[in-house]
Amino acid sequence: MKEKILIVEDEFIVANDLKIMLLKAGYQVTGIASSVVQARKLIGEKRPDWVLLDIMLKGDLTGIDLAWELREMQLPFLYISANTNQTTLEAVKATHPYGFMVKPFRERDLMVMLDIAKYRFDQENGIFTALQTETENQEIDGIIGTSPLLKEVIEKIKIVAPAETSVLILGESGTGKERVAHSIHDLSAHKSNPIVVVNCAALPHSLIESELFGHEKGSFTGANTLRIGKFEQAHNGTIFLDEIGELPLDSQVKLLRVLQEKEIQRLGGNKTIKINVRIVAATNRSLEKEVAEGRFRLDLYYRLNVFPIQLPTLKERKEDIEALAHYFLKKYASNSRKNVTGISPSALEQLMQYDWPGNIRELEHLIERNVLLAKTNEIEKFDLPSHPLNPLQEQSGKMKSMEEMEKEHILNALQICDGKVSGPGGAAELLKMQPQTLYAKMKKLDIKQGYN
Repeated sequence: MKEKILIVEDEFIVANDLKIMLLKAGYQVTGIASSVVQARKLIGEKRPDWVLLDIMLKGDLTGIDLAWELREMQLPFLYISANTNQTTLEAVKATHPYGFMVKPFRERDLMVMLDIAKYRFDQENGIFTALQTETENQEIDGIIGTSPLLKEVIEKIKIVAPAETSVLILGESGTGKERVAHSIHDLSAHKSNPIVVVNCAALPHSLIESELFGHEKGSFTGANTLRIGKFEQAHNGTIFLDEIGELPLDSQVKLLRVLQEKEIQRLGGNKTIKINVRIVAATNRSLEKEVAEGRFRLDLYYRLNVFPIQLPTLKERKEDIEALAHYFLKKYASNSRKNVTGISPSALEQLMQYDWPGNIRELEHLIERNVLLAKTNEIEKFDLPSHPLNPLQEQSGKMKSMEEMEKEHILNALQICDGKVSGPGGAAELLKMQPQTLYAKMKKLDIKQGYN
């Protein structure tokens, strides 16, 4: 018999539906409480293992008030609520729940959320679950380092990879979010099926629906053939939605439906297509800030944020720099067929003293460039800014925002390339990104295409 669960919910129909779902899955339901007072009584009498907790309850006290008491009792809980405004989000986060589900939700979503919540709880309490045991000894290709922060990320990857839940990867640009997405896929049951990567920032707004969900022949001008969208391509596999924060609100609504219903409709079609796709999303933005400012749907945020993985910056894991540098050295020496086998101690010290605003991607590009430029079998010196923090600050000393940094970097690249964006010698080539991605970033940052 599975764990005992107390339902704290003031809507009888919702509470009864939850009870039926839990009993069907083998859980024990110790009771239903419609107020904090009733919940306290049932907790004392029945000693549940978990609490499913609504926010708005009968009486003067809310679910958030009860959550603080549950924390003191060390009784784990998950929120189930339709109340999703920003103030509520902040109050909920402060109580450190093991999950949050937005009503209405599917039975399968509830079961997955409970499973993930239990993994988190077990991990906090030093309990190794069967799911962890399956993956704990597996190597993760391409994730280099032994720092405590990186080890924490690796443990989270191993916990969540075998599950079916959505994953949200958070971190600055260049911290390795796509590599983590591939690792999750490679350790999952879907590893023999495709992982489809979608850069949301590179999708033209007019074509997002066609790209993601496909279109029927003749559905719009220029649709001369049937197109299979990214979700269908990823059937029985994984779809990685990079830069998810760039999706416009109308596309977010459609994505939410896919998450809820596990089905799509091609543009111009009336046939519903069932899909089995694991969704991994990533962003370098604060989605909570995006929600507060009305640019990202709170219900979609909760759907994606079932299992967040926060990636540290390279500055926060400097003990991994030497291992990363040698990994990239070996990779690019082999690719370029150059006999470069080492980095001098003084050059390594340069790497350790630098603050890496571009994170791992900046280090990789630096090693690649210096392998090509090396005249001996050892890199003796790196050409690094003598004051790496200066580009981050205005003359007044005020720290620049990431958007200001990004805009300045793109403008510098455009100046070097005389305003050319794509093609040989263009800014996209210099910045090592797809032209579509650069065009999207220029539009977002209000950089005119005719810049020169």
